[in-house]
Amino acid sequence: QVQLVESGGGLVQAGGSLGLSCAASGRTFSTYAMGWFRQAPGKEREFVAAISRSGGSTYYTDSVKGRFTISRDNAKNTVYLQMNSLKPEDTAVYYCAASRQITAWTTPREKYEYGHWGQGTQVTVSS
Repeated sequence: QVQLVESGGGLVQAGGSLGLSCAASGRTFSTYAMGWFRQAPGKEREFVAAISRSGGSTYYTDSVKGRFTISRDNAKNTVYLQMNSLKPEDTAVYYCAASRQITAWTTPREKYEYGHWGQGTQVTVSS
């Protein structure tokens, strides 16, 4: 079992940057691929980025490619999302999620592949 706690959300102007962190409990963090999702008001929760167990493989949704970077530190049980060149349409509650994986390179992209979720952190980008 793993518990996830996000931090780092806030209010930022368009074009600015923000970094999110997600701390995981337990001693099995390195057995989980990690993902970031977001949910804007009135919209479905959508995939943003994923990173494999090893950290060697990443995947991004098209709308954030070149602007967001996902990374992890398995020694600190933490996954990060660095967000640059933020746009008002990036405004959402951001959730981190964990997906138990056997293979070291898998980057899950669907909500149903993730069995553990954090409580979310609000990111607001003003125009």
